[in-house]
Amino acid sequence: MIEVIVAGGGPTGMMLAAELRLHGVRVVLLERDTEPTKIVRSLGLHARSIEIMDQRGLLDRFLALGRKHPVGGFFAGIPKPAPERLDTAHPYVLGIAQPLTDQLLSEHAAGLGAEIRRGTEVVGLSQDDDAVTVELADGTQLRSRYLVGCDGGRSTVRRLLGVAFPGEPSRIETLLGEMELTASPETITEVMTEVRKTQLRFGAMPLADGVYRVIAPADGVAEDRAVAPTFDELKRQLIATAGTDFGAHSPRWLSRFGDGTRQAEHYRVGRVLLAGDAAHIHPPAGGQGLNLGVQDAFNLGWKLAARINGWAPPGLLDTYETERHPVAADVLDNTRAQMELMSLDPGPQAVRRLLSQLTDFDEVSRYLTEKIIAIGIRYDFGHGDPLLGRRLRDIALKRGRLYAQMHAGRGLLLDQTGRLSVRGWSDRVDHIIDVSEELDAPAVLLRPDGHVAWTGEEQQDLLAHLPVWFGRPDLDTSR
Repeated sequence: MIEVIVAGGGPTGMMLAAELRLHGVRVVLLERDTEPTKIVRSLGLHARSIEIMDQRGLLDRFLALGRKHPVGGFFAGIPKPAPERLDTAHPYVLGIAQPLTDQLLSEHAAGLGAEIRRGTEVVGLSQDDDAVTVELADGTQLRSRYLVGCDGGRSTVRRLLGVAFPGEPSRIETLLGEMELTASPETITEVMTEVRKTQLRFGAMPLADGVYRVIAPADGVAEDRAVAPTFDELKRQLIATAGTDFGAHSPRWLSRFGDGTRQAEHYRVGRVLLAGDAAHIHPPAGGQGLNLGVQDAFNLGWKLAARINGWAPPGLLDTYETERHPVAADVLDNTRAQMELMSLDPGPQAVRRLLSQLTDFDEVSRYLTEKIIAIGIRYDFGHGDPLLGRRLRDIALKRGRLYAQMHAGRGLLLDQTGRLSVRGWSDRVDHIIDVSEELDAPAVLLRPDGHVAWTGEEQQDLLAHLPVWFGRPDLDTSR
């Protein structure tokens, strides 16, 4: 039997498949489209996603294809510099088009042994106490221990599961595409600078060889956003917004997106789970969507693998929803706020001017920036050390870097005392004895996703916390 079926071959699905394969779980990924999409919906990775790629040894591949940009001006497009000394070794945005991210994560998942089936559409599902039965469009059936829907905002898995998706429908819509422009770069820059003084949902970003990524406000909301706009429609909206279509011609692709904001009521029903856009949709303000989905997968992967491999403590899989649902709810709220601040109405513009003044204070700027780049997240692990529940940034060790020790996706005890032991859990937790001038704790226990599960220096205290996240010890005390 297949152990996990992942429905959806975008970044969330591919990241999840790879995380499961790190733990030896048999994964089959089903993707409806026969070929990877060329549509560029996401333009980059924020700091926490960059850290995730570093934790799994992927970052060099991404850096080779991307470009570093300063962090700043992301909250509602208010032009402010990044706060100083962000708590990350990667204080930048990595500009990389989504098709490249898709490609790299697909190669990563396949390289680890995930079975990827393209042109395969899920049309039905049922589950019992032992497994999930998935019905495919060609009439065949697959059976697996678990199913994870990573199949986007119009998720078939979520619909078949009957999970409510409350929120607000789109009120505004934006058109986008890649095309060639005959206008001079100077003219394009001049027009764009003037229009963006008031209309932030407009732009023409140069790519290469005269090709531009163009966005413009739509005239109303389409009945079916799955239907791409026509080229004439986009050119009309460029003229309506900027007074020119820049001589646009030869479109490569066209698409549209709205500001609909919804979140699944539950992320898990029995043996079926939801992640990424299948669990939440929101406006693209701040560029958080792809990042949020990848981070969902990073949280879920090791927990689901632990359940399948038989060592998960009671309730571990349920922590996926209790930890990630509030994170997405916060993203939905901050994107709602950003969209209001982009309104041209007098009230929102007055609030925008006030917030622009407030973000001159470093504390305010830091708070809003950390929301966007997701390094301020703290899961509720109870009271204790301020590090508890937070992800630990990459720190320099005497013999290398912390993240270089995390490529296998296991837990990690970083022990500066040299007196501790993970005997009984060494099949799940690596024990690194090393020191760092950047760590103000005798020892830290990290979950596979890099969040701090314990700090201290007493063996008995450590033994009380290891089972909370890593289950019962292996009775073979030689390990």
